[in-house]
Amino acid sequence: MQRDSIANTFAVATCLCVVCSVVVSTAAVVLRPAQERNQLMEQKRNILRAAGLYQRDRPLEELFEQVEVHVVDLESGELVDPSVIDPDTFNQRAAARDPDKSRSLDRRQDPAGIGRRADYSFVYMVRKNGQLSQVVLPVHGKGLWSTLYGFLALDADLDHIQGLTFYEHGETPGLGGEVDNPRWQQQWVGKRAFDDQGDVRIRVLRGRVDDDDPDAIHQVDGLAGATITAQGVSNLVQFWLGEQGFGSVLETLRERETE
Repeated sequence: MQRDSIANTFAVATCLCVVCSVVVSTAAVVLRPAQERNQLMEQKRNILRAAGLYQRDRPLEELFEQVEVHVVDLESGELVDPSVIDPDTFNQRAAARDPDKSRSLDRRQDPAGIGRRADYSFVYMVRKNGQLSQVVLPVHGKGLWSTLYGFLALDADLDHIQGLTFYEHGETPGLGGEVDNPRWQQQWVGKRAFDDQGDVRIRVLRGRVDDDDPDAIHQVDGLAGATITAQGVSNLVQFWLGEQGFGSVLETLRERETE
């Protein structure tokens, strides 16, 4: 076979494709455990940040010992016994894709645009001196280009917001990607999620919050040039605090913590 023949060219190209495919596949398999560990560490870091507990100079795992990890039934609002669903092996994203472990949402029920909601969810609790101090809720919903995944922390009154962080999204850097900006995230701290009647009121505005507005306690500045992403954040927070999300869980916690 001549070195510069068409057949030889195809043979060399085929060999290269096979070798490259094997290398890429092997790398993906070998690196997957490390990637999964890094993703879990990033989630823990964001849980701590949302709760205002993160410290750069202390080991992450040591800090995370303050956090109780639970699985809850979103319909009943009750904690699920670990013998029924083990928090260490529960995969909420996989459950949301499984028709037997999730429920379909119509448009009226689904402002967050997630399509399906798992029957069970993680909830993270922080206690001080045996009393509930904070609850951190995993939240997600559609932005402009992607699904945003993050954590929303509520203080012990289950009304005032301690923090909001995102650990995964594909929004435009400098625009929708500003959801990662600490200055914008800081605006959420101290805001009230609910009104006096218990209705979800927190929302992201299109513009800036007027501090003289009586509703300012329920409002956060919008993101310049990223109206759809900002609306997506508003929608996902309202969804997960509402009856289709953690509404029954928060009600159960309110009843138990005031007994």
